[in-house]
Amino acid sequence: MSRTPVYIICSTRPQVGKTLVARLLTEFLKLQRGDVVAFDVSLKEPSLLDFLPRLTETADIDDTFGKMALMDRLIVHDETAKVIDLGYHAFDEFFRMTAEIGFAKEAARRGVAPIVLFMGDSDRASLRAYETLQQQYPQRSLYVIDNEQVLRGEIPPALAQGKMLHIAALPPFLKTYIDRLNFSFTGYLRSEHDSSTELHQWIRKNYFAFREIELGLLLM
Repeated sequence: MSRTPVYIICSTRPQVGKTLVARLLTEFLKLQRGDVVAFDVSLKEPSLLDFLPRLTETADIDDTFGKMALMDRLIVHDETAKVIDLGYHAFDEFFRMTAEIGFAKEAARRGVAPIVLFMGDSDRASLRAYETLQQQYPQRSLYVIDNEQVLRGEIPPALAQGKMLHIAALPPFLKTYIDRLNFSFTGYLRSEHDSSTELHQWIRKNYFAFREIELGLLLM
């Protein structure tokens, strides 16, 4: 890859599927690239660290030392993909920090490609937050996650103008199944030989969507 991707999965609300997307993406990148590092800034929510402890580190942006320690890891063009599961409580502080240091421009200068995956929602705070992201990141680097479980097909016009990634809703029994801490999406693909199952198709569709984003890095 010509650039090292830094994926930032974020939202302004809890319970919108953010950590689920972070899990899917981290497992996909591990499968696709062979190496990935995830950072959990979501310890006040169901945590990525609980699901993928071998691939995930904790990150603290409550003080200057923690912020700089995280930025030092993200700004390196080492061809190892990074995934940030950014908790809603840290949204404002994180993007205030990235704006102050000019993270997007500095990353581009160093061969790093930030990609923001914003969990779409229809509330006013989410729409304002998306406007903030548009001011910091170019359209090619900003995706809205249309989680069918949250938006239910009703996408606010302000969110529908840019790139979108659709996550289909799963039946409750499958949602409970994948919410187990020891569940692996890639492990399921490898062990379930019936590719026609709903969960198999769901995982593959999401992996294909992530693959398209990865291919887009070649054009950045």
